[in-house]
Amino acid sequence: MKTIKGPAVFLAQFMGAQAPFNTLEGICAWAKNLGFQGVQIPTSDPSFIDLRKAAESKTYADEIKGVVNAAGLEITELSTHLQGQLVAVNPVYDQLFDGFAPEPYRNNPAERQKWAVQQLKYAAKASQNLGLQAHATFSGALLWPTVYPWPQRPAGLVEAGFAELGRRWTPILNAFDECGVDVCYEIHPGEDLHDGVSYELFLDEVNQHPRACLLYDPSHFVLQCLDYLAYIDIYHERIRMFHVKDAEFNPTGRQGVYGGYQPWLNRAGRFRSLGDGQVDFKAIFSKLAQYDFPGWAVLEWECAIKNSEDGAREGAAFIRDHIIRVTDKAFDDFAATAPNPTLNNTVLGI
Repeated sequence: MKTIKGPAVFLAQFMGAQAPFNTLEGICAWAKNLGFQGVQIPTSDPSFIDLRKAAESKTYADEIKGVVNAAGLEITELSTHLQGQLVAVNPVYDQLFDGFAPEPYRNNPAERQKWAVQQLKYAAKASQNLGLQAHATFSGALLWPTVYPWPQRPAGLVEAGFAELGRRWTPILNAFDECGVDVCYEIHPGEDLHDGVSYELFLDEVNQHPRACLLYDPSHFVLQCLDYLAYIDIYHERIRMFHVKDAEFNPTGRQGVYGGYQPWLNRAGRFRSLGDGQVDFKAIFSKLAQYDFPGWAVLEWECAIKNSEDGAREGAAFIRDHIIRVTDKAFDDFAATAPNPTLNNTVLGI
Protein backbone atom coordinates (compact mmCIF):
# COMPACT_ATOMS: atom_id res chain seq x y z
CA MET A 1 0.00 0.00 0.00
CA LYS A 2 1.00 3.62 -0.58
CA THR A 3 0.51 6.63 1.67
CA ILE A 4 -1.31 9.37 -0.22
CA LYS A 5 0.75 12.52 -0.73
CA GLY A 6 -0.49 15.85 0.56
CA PRO A 7 -2.02 18.12 1.48
CA ALA A 8 -1.93 20.10 -1.77
CA VAL A 9 -4.12 22.88 -3.15
CA PHE A 10 -5.52 23.70 -6.60
CA LEU A 11 -4.65 27.36 -7.16
CA ALA A 12 -7.41 28.27 -9.64
CA GLN A 13 -9.89 29.58 -7.08
CA PHE A 14 -7.24 31.63 -5.23
CA MET A 15 -5.29 33.41 -7.97
CA GLY A 16 -6.19 37.10 -8.16
CA ALA A 17 -5.08 40.68 -8.59
CA GLN A 18 -4.07 41.28 -4.97
CA ALA A 19 -0.94 40.08 -3.18
CA PRO A 20 -0.05 37.38 -2.29
CA PHE A 21 -2.35 35.81 -4.87
CA ASN A 22 -1.07 37.71 -7.92
CA THR A 23 2.27 35.92 -8.42
CA LEU A 24 3.39 32.31 -8.36
CA GLU A 25 6.03 33.14 -5.76
CA GLY A 26 3.55 34.91 -3.50
CA ILE A 27 0.79 32.32 -3.70
CA CYS A 28 3.26 29.51 -3.04
CA ALA A 29 4.51 31.24 0.11
CA TRP A 30 0.89 31.66 1.23
CA ALA A 31 0.14 27.98 0.57
CA LYS A 32 3.24 26.81 2.44
CA ASN A 33 2.34 28.98 5.43
CA LEU A 34 -1.04 27.21 5.64
CA GLY A 35 0.61 23.79 5.75
CA PHE A 36 0.27 22.66 2.14
CA GLN A 37 3.02 20.57 0.61
CA GLY A 38 2.05 20.85 -3.06
CA VAL A 39 0.29 23.08 -5.58
CA GLN A 40 -1.73 22.15 -8.64
CA ILE A 41 -1.24 24.92 -11.20
CA PRO A 42 -3.84 26.06 -13.77
CA THR A 43 -2.29 27.05 -17.08
CA SER A 44 -4.76 29.69 -18.30
CA ASP A 45 -2.77 32.64 -16.87
CA PRO A 46 0.68 33.04 -18.47
CA SER A 47 1.81 35.31 -15.64
CA PHE A 48 1.87 32.19 -13.43
CA ILE A 49 3.12 29.74 -16.05
CA ASP A 50 3.57 30.22 -19.79
CA LEU A 51 2.41 26.84 -21.07
CA ARG A 52 4.04 27.04 -24.49
CA LYS A 53 7.32 28.21 -23.00
CA ALA A 54 7.25 25.42 -20.41
CA ALA A 55 6.75 22.94 -23.26
CA GLU A 56 9.49 24.32 -25.47
CA SER A 57 12.11 25.24 -22.86
CA LYS A 58 13.33 22.82 -20.21
CA THR A 59 15.25 25.74 -18.70
CA TYR A 60 12.04 27.74 -18.21
CA ALA A 61 10.25 24.69 -16.80
CA ASP A 62 13.09 24.26 -14.32
CA GLU A 63 12.73 27.94 -13.34
CA ILE A 64 9.01 27.47 -12.61
CA LYS A 65 9.76 24.34 -10.63
CA GLY A 66 12.48 26.25 -8.78
CA VAL A 67 10.05 28.98 -7.70
CA VAL A 68 7.70 26.36 -6.25
CA ASN A 69 10.48 24.33 -4.64
CA ALA A 70 11.99 27.48 -3.09
CA ALA A 71 8.75 27.89 -1.15
CA GLY A 72 9.10 24.35 0.17
CA LEU A 73 6.42 22.93 -2.13
CA GLU A 74 6.10 20.53 -5.05
CA ILE A 75 4.11 20.90 -8.25
CA THR A 76 1.53 18.11 -8.13
CA GLU A 77 0.06 18.54 -11.61
CA LEU A 78 -0.81 21.14 -14.23
CA SER A 79 -4.42 21.80 -15.25
CA THR A 80 -5.99 22.67 -18.61
CA HIS A 81 -9.64 22.61 -17.54
CA LEU A 82 -10.56 25.67 -19.64
CA GLN A 83 -8.60 24.56 -22.69
CA GLY A 84 -9.91 21.00 -22.47
CA GLN A 85 -13.45 22.36 -22.46
CA LEU A 86 -12.75 23.93 -25.86
CA VAL A 87 -11.65 20.68 -27.47
CA ALA A 88 -15.36 19.90 -27.93
CA VAL A 89 -18.05 22.61 -27.76
CA ASN A 90 -21.66 22.24 -28.87
CA PRO A 91 -22.58 25.30 -31.00
CA VAL A 92 -25.24 26.35 -28.49
CA TYR A 93 -22.39 27.22 -26.08
CA ASP A 94 -20.04 28.96 -28.55
CA GLN A 95 -20.52 32.49 -27.26
CA LEU A 96 -20.48 31.42 -23.60
CA PHE A 97 -17.19 29.56 -23.95
CA ASP A 98 -15.44 32.10 -26.18
CA GLY A 99 -14.08 33.80 -23.08
CA PHE A 100 -11.95 30.73 -22.35
CA ALA A 101 -9.79 31.47 -25.41
CA PRO A 102 -7.57 34.44 -26.31
CA GLU A 103 -9.21 37.23 -28.28
CA PRO A 104 -7.83 36.20 -31.72
CA TYR A 105 -9.65 32.85 -31.54
CA ARG A 106 -13.08 34.11 -30.51
CA ASN A 107 -16.05 34.02 -32.90
CA ASN A 108 -14.19 31.30 -34.82
CA PRO A 109 -15.02 27.85 -33.37
CA ALA A 110 -12.75 25.93 -35.72
CA GLU A 111 -9.66 28.00 -34.92
CA ARG A 112 -10.55 28.07 -31.24
CA GLN A 113 -10.67 24.27 -31.21
CA LYS A 114 -7.28 24.02 -32.96
CA TRP A 115 -5.83 26.39 -30.36
CA ALA A 116 -7.23 24.22 -27.55
CA VAL A 117 -5.77 21.03 -29.00
CA GLN A 118 -2.37 22.68 -29.29
CA GLN A 119 -2.65 23.84 -25.68
CA LEU A 120 -3.21 20.25 -24.56
CA LYS A 121 -0.18 19.10 -26.54
CA TYR A 122 1.90 21.83 -24.94
CA ALA A 123 0.61 20.64 -21.56
CA ALA A 124 1.86 17.13 -22.28
CA LYS A 125 5.39 18.31 -23.01
CA ALA A 126 5.36 20.88 -20.18
CA SER A 127 4.33 18.16 -17.73
CA GLN A 128 7.18 15.98 -18.97
CA ASN A 129 9.65 18.86 -18.59
CA LEU A 130 8.44 19.40 -15.03
CA GLY A 131 8.75 15.71 -14.17
CA LEU A 132 5.00 15.23 -13.64
CA GLN A 133 3.09 12.02 -14.25
CA ALA A 134 -0.54 13.20 -14.45
CA HIS A 135 -2.50 16.12 -15.89
CA ALA A 136 -5.97 17.51 -15.08
CA THR A 137 -8.49 18.56 -17.71
CA PHE A 138 -12.09 18.51 -18.93
CA SER A 139 -13.35 16.45 -21.87
CA GLY A 140 -15.55 19.12 -23.42
CA ALA A 141 -19.11 18.40 -24.47
CA LEU A 142 -20.90 17.87 -27.77
CA LEU A 143 -23.91 16.07 -26.27
CA TRP A 144 -24.55 17.88 -22.99
CA PRO A 145 -27.49 19.98 -24.30
CA THR A 146 -29.31 16.67 -24.85
CA VAL A 147 -28.53 15.14 -21.42
CA TYR A 148 -32.23 15.20 -20.44
CA PRO A 149 -33.83 15.58 -23.84
CA TRP A 150 -37.16 16.82 -25.04
CA PRO A 151 -37.90 16.08 -27.79
CA GLN A 152 -36.15 12.73 -27.70
CA ARG A 153 -32.64 12.39 -29.07
CA PRO A 154 -32.44 11.40 -32.76
CA ALA A 155 -31.40 7.80 -33.26
CA GLY A 156 -27.62 7.45 -33.36
CA LEU A 157 -26.90 10.88 -31.88
CA VAL A 158 -25.07 9.57 -28.79
CA GLU A 159 -22.98 7.15 -30.83
CA ALA A 160 -22.02 9.91 -33.28
CA GLY A 161 -21.18 12.33 -30.46
CA PHE A 162 -18.87 9.94 -28.66
CA ALA A 163 -17.25 8.83 -31.90
CA GLU A 164 -16.38 12.46 -32.64
CA LEU A 165 -15.19 13.07 -29.08
CA GLY A 166 -12.92 10.04 -29.37
CA ARG A 167 -11.61 11.22 -32.73
CA ARG A 168 -10.68 14.60 -31.27
CA TRP A 169 -9.02 13.25 -28.15
CA THR A 170 -7.07 10.29 -29.56
CA PRO A 171 -4.21 12.40 -31.00
CA ILE A 172 -4.02 14.32 -27.71
CA LEU A 173 -3.89 11.11 -25.69
CA ASN A 174 -1.16 9.84 -27.99
CA ALA A 175 0.85 13.02 -27.40
CA PHE A 176 0.56 12.52 -23.65
CA ASP A 177 1.57 8.89 -24.05
CA GLU A 178 4.74 9.95 -25.85
CA CYS A 179 5.54 12.17 -22.86
CA GLY A 180 4.71 9.51 -20.25
CA VAL A 181 1.86 11.50 -18.69
CA ASP A 182 -1.71 10.42 -17.83
CA VAL A 183 -4.65 12.58 -18.92
CA CYS A 184 -7.03 12.77 -15.96
CA TYR A 185 -10.54 13.82 -16.92
CA GLU A 186 -12.53 15.48 -14.18
CA ILE A 187 -15.88 13.70 -14.38
CA HIS A 188 -18.21 16.66 -14.14
CA PRO A 189 -21.74 17.80 -15.08
CA GLY A 190 -21.47 19.96 -18.17
CA GLU A 191 -18.95 17.56 -19.71
CA ASP A 192 -19.78 14.61 -21.92
CA LEU A 193 -17.75 12.60 -19.39
CA HIS A 194 -19.97 13.19 -16.36
CA ASP A 195 -20.41 9.71 -14.82
CA GLY A 196 -19.14 6.15 -15.12
CA VAL A 197 -21.32 5.13 -18.06
CA SER A 198 -20.32 8.15 -20.16
CA TYR A 199 -16.64 7.56 -19.32
CA GLU A 200 -16.94 3.95 -20.50
CA LEU A 201 -18.56 5.08 -23.76
CA PHE A 202 -15.55 7.35 -24.28
CA LEU A 203 -13.06 4.59 -23.48
CA ASP A 204 -14.64 2.46 -26.19
CA GLU A 205 -14.04 5.24 -28.72
CA VAL A 206 -10.39 5.71 -27.78
CA ASN A 207 -9.72 1.95 -27.78
CA GLN A 208 -9.31 1.79 -23.98
CA HIS A 209 -6.37 4.18 -24.25
CA PRO A 210 -4.05 3.65 -21.25
CA ARG A 211 -3.62 7.41 -20.78
CA ALA A 212 -7.37 8.14 -20.58
CA CYS A 213 -7.51 8.27 -16.80
CA LEU A 214 -9.60 9.92 -14.10
CA LEU A 215 -9.57 12.83 -11.70
CA TYR A 216 -11.74 11.70 -8.79
CA ASP A 217 -13.90 14.42 -7.19
CA PRO A 218 -16.70 13.05 -4.98
CA SER A 219 -18.51 16.39 -4.74
CA HIS A 220 -19.85 16.06 -8.29
CA PHE A 221 -21.21 12.63 -7.50
CA VAL A 222 -23.05 13.81 -4.37
CA LEU A 223 -24.89 16.32 -6.56
CA GLN A 224 -25.77 13.53 -9.04
CA CYS A 225 -26.81 11.08 -6.29
CA LEU A 226 -24.16 8.64 -7.57
CA ASP A 227 -22.46 6.14 -5.25
CA TYR A 228 -19.04 7.75 -4.98
CA LEU A 229 -17.55 4.90 -2.91
CA ALA A 230 -18.62 2.16 -5.32
CA TYR A 231 -17.16 4.35 -8.09
CA ILE A 232 -13.70 3.89 -6.52
CA ASP A 233 -14.19 0.11 -6.41
CA ILE A 234 -15.07 0.11 -10.12
CA TYR A 235 -12.55 2.59 -11.51
CA HIS A 236 -9.63 2.61 -9.06
CA GLU A 237 -7.19 1.36 -11.68
CA ARG A 238 -7.87 4.52 -13.74
CA ILE A 239 -7.94 7.05 -10.87
CA ARG A 240 -4.70 9.03 -10.96
CA MET A 241 -5.78 12.33 -9.38
CA PHE A 242 -7.96 13.36 -6.43
CA HIS A 243 -9.72 16.66 -5.75
CA VAL A 244 -10.74 16.81 -2.12
CA LYS A 245 -13.96 18.82 -2.28
CA ASP A 246 -17.07 18.60 -0.11
CA ALA A 247 -20.72 18.98 -1.11
CA GLU A 248 -24.24 18.58 0.19
CA PHE A 249 -27.56 17.64 -1.40
CA ASN A 250 -30.70 18.70 0.46
CA PRO A 251 -33.74 18.26 -1.82
CA THR A 252 -37.02 19.85 -0.86
CA GLY A 253 -40.59 19.77 -2.12
CA ARG A 254 -39.65 22.62 -4.44
CA GLN A 255 -36.18 21.75 -5.68
CA GLY A 256 -33.96 18.81 -6.54
CA VAL A 257 -30.97 17.94 -8.71
CA TYR A 258 -31.53 20.62 -11.34
CA GLY A 259 -31.61 23.52 -8.89
CA GLY A 260 -34.44 25.62 -10.30
CA TYR A 261 -32.04 28.07 -12.01
CA GLN A 262 -30.97 29.29 -8.58
CA PRO A 263 -27.53 30.67 -7.60
CA TRP A 264 -25.23 28.28 -5.78
CA LEU A 265 -26.26 29.54 -2.35
CA ASN A 266 -29.92 28.61 -2.95
CA ARG A 267 -29.52 25.25 -4.68
CA ALA A 268 -30.43 21.92 -3.12
CA GLY A 269 -27.03 20.68 -4.23
CA ARG A 270 -24.08 22.91 -3.50
CA PHE A 271 -20.35 22.69 -2.83
CA ARG A 272 -19.04 23.24 0.70
CA SER A 273 -15.73 23.67 2.45
CA LEU A 274 -14.13 20.49 3.75
CA GLY A 275 -15.98 19.07 6.72
CA ASP A 276 -19.08 21.25 6.17
CA GLY A 277 -20.77 18.93 3.67
CA GLN A 278 -21.92 15.33 3.44
CA VAL A 279 -18.98 13.50 1.81
CA ASP A 280 -17.63 10.54 3.80
CA PHE A 281 -13.95 11.34 3.45
CA LYS A 282 -12.85 8.73 6.01
CA ALA A 283 -14.22 6.03 3.74
CA ILE A 284 -12.74 7.66 0.62
CA PHE A 285 -9.23 7.96 2.04
CA SER A 286 -9.45 4.35 3.27
CA LYS A 287 -10.47 3.05 -0.16
CA LEU A 288 -7.80 5.05 -1.98
CA ALA A 289 -5.16 3.74 0.42
CA GLN A 290 -6.46 0.20 -0.02
CA TYR A 291 -6.15 0.51 -3.80
CA ASP A 292 -2.65 2.06 -3.77
CA PHE A 293 -3.71 5.45 -5.15
CA PRO A 294 -0.42 6.88 -6.42
CA GLY A 295 -1.12 10.61 -6.29
CA TRP A 296 -1.86 13.68 -4.21
CA ALA A 297 -4.84 14.74 -2.12
CA VAL A 298 -5.54 18.21 -3.59
CA LEU A 299 -7.93 20.70 -2.02
CA GLU A 300 -10.34 22.31 -4.44
CA TRP A 301 -12.24 25.08 -2.68
CA GLU A 302 -15.64 26.06 -4.15
CA CYS A 303 -17.79 26.74 -1.09
CA ALA A 304 -20.98 28.77 -1.50
CA ILE A 305 -20.80 30.12 2.06
CA LYS A 306 -17.35 30.15 3.70
CA ASN A 307 -14.54 32.60 2.94
CA SER A 308 -11.94 31.07 0.64
CA GLU A 309 -8.94 31.77 2.87
CA ASP A 310 -10.69 30.18 5.84
CA GLY A 311 -11.60 27.23 3.65
CA ALA A 312 -7.98 26.84 2.58
CA ARG A 313 -6.59 27.05 6.11
CA GLU A 314 -9.12 24.54 7.45
CA GLY A 315 -8.75 22.38 4.36
CA ALA A 316 -5.01 21.91 4.78
CA ALA A 317 -5.51 20.56 8.29
CA PHE A 318 -8.52 18.49 7.23
CA ILE A 319 -6.59 16.69 4.50
CA ARG A 320 -3.55 16.18 6.70
CA ASP A 321 -5.72 14.59 9.37
CA HIS A 322 -7.43 12.29 6.85
CA ILE A 323 -4.34 10.98 5.09
CA ILE A 324 -3.71 7.44 6.28
CA ARG A 325 -0.08 6.53 6.90
CA VAL A 326 -0.37 2.96 5.70
CA THR A 327 0.87 0.09 7.81
CA ASP A 328 3.84 -2.06 6.87
CA LYS A 329 2.74 -5.03 8.97
CA ALA A 330 -0.35 -7.01 9.91
CA PHE A 331 -1.83 -6.42 13.36
CA ASP A 332 -1.50 -10.12 14.27
CA ASP A 333 2.14 -10.51 13.22
CA PHE A 334 3.07 -10.92 16.88
CA ALA A 335 1.42 -14.35 16.83
CA ALA A 336 2.94 -15.49 13.55
CA THR A 337 4.92 -18.70 13.20
CA ALA A 338 7.85 -19.43 10.93
CA PRO A 339 7.17 -21.35 7.69
CA ASN A 340 6.85 -25.05 8.51
CA PRO A 341 5.62 -27.34 5.71
CA THR A 342 5.32 -30.28 8.09
CA LEU A 343 3.07 -28.30 10.43
CA ASN A 344 0.98 -27.07 7.49
CA ASN A 345 0.44 -30.62 6.30
CA THR A 346 -0.54 -31.71 9.80
CA VAL A 347 -3.10 -28.87 10.11
CA LEU A 348 -4.55 -29.83 6.71
CA GLY A 349 -4.55 -33.52 7.51
CA ILE A 350 -2.39 -34.42 4.52
